[in-house]
Amino acid sequence: MKIVTFTTLFPNQVRPSHGIFVETRLRHLVASGAVSSRVVAPVPWFPFRHQRFGRYGDFARVPATENRHGLDVVHPRYPVVPKVGMNLAPAMLAQGARGALARLIDEGHDFDLIDAHYFYPDGVAAVQLGRYFNKPVVITARGSDISLIPRHPVPRRLIQWAAANAAHVITVCDALKTELGVLGADPARITPLRNGVDLEHFRPADREPIRARLALEGFTLLSVGHLVPLKGHDLVVGALPLLPDATLMIAGDGPERPRLESLARELGVEQRVRFLGVVSQPELADYYNAADVLVLASSREGWANVLLEAMACGTPVVASRVWGTPEVVASDAAGILMEERSARGVADGVRLLRAGGIDRAATRRYAEGFSWEATTDGQLRLFSRIMQR
Repeated sequence: MKIVTFTTLFPNQVRPSHGIFVETRLRHLVASGAVSSRVVAPVPWFPFRHQRFGRYGDFARVPATENRHGLDVVHPRYPVVPKVGMNLAPAMLAQGARGALARLIDEGHDFDLIDAHYFYPDGVAAVQLGRYFNKPVVITARGSDISLIPRHPVPRRLIQWAAANAAHVITVCDALKTELGVLGADPARITPLRNGVDLEHFRPADREPIRARLALEGFTLLSVGHLVPLKGHDLVVGALPLLPDATLMIAGDGPERPRLESLARELGVEQRVRFLGVVSQPELADYYNAADVLVLASSREGWANVLLEAMACGTPVVASRVWGTPEVVASDAAGILMEERSARGVADGVRLLRAGGIDRAATRRYAEGFSWEATTDGQLRLFSRIMQR
């Protein structure tokens, strides 16, 4: 079976961790031997490559083509119009990518199906392209594309149209399937297929040498994610005065960093907070192993991969009770769901977890139930049914 994976959420040379969960799922699918894929991962057009232009300069530095882990990836450009661009984005995205898909056909990859990730604008654009090339489209809903974007009237209507005209929809958790049903999508045409975790890369290691190398002492919390408000890093920093013996590592970068540093100073805990900046996937396993608890205080999550990555390293979690997270943290061995999403809720969750005793071996055993095999099998069955139909 030949497919095209279509998404703006895909790693590249400039942003190697961007959308890595999409790449990981695809690599496991291709490894089955039943599917070959080409990746079309559009990026916004921008004329200047200099770093002083921030993320737009990053877009300009993304190569036109690259190969990642044996996957051929093309990065066509599409225009982004400030302020009004949200409503126009699917049409712009489809127009920018049409030539890339046509070239794939000309080069011998006459694909059977478009595998799209993220509903808006990617999924909407994919359905438009599917109609143009007369190919079925499967869209994977991943989180804020369904939990947040439909609050805007035009994107909401386009998401509803795409759901009605796609061959099938995949969600990464049951909560997103329920929300799509609220939006009017047919539940019979929606299949939840959760993300898995790489159990070989994320696995328990000898913690003491790692902690010594990282100069860690005492009880250590870890918070991972882009430094933006929805990730709730401020709540974890705010919990430190209530956890006087705990230190905190924050992995990630983003616009919230100055505010978080200021908050730590205001609370008098700046000596107990370490900002790690961007941490690569290979390095993350060490930080998960070094930590005693991972805290994820997000206001929304589809399926938070960091939870499973930490658990696979034997590190239990304290997490907010939002969207798909209760489906991930579904056992005492996994960790604790906060009673309230607040600094006190974080502190109470950490104290409750410590009081019950931390069994890192049990946490690892729990994570072993989340391999990628079931997800790959589910995709293959679904894609085969669509091809037969």
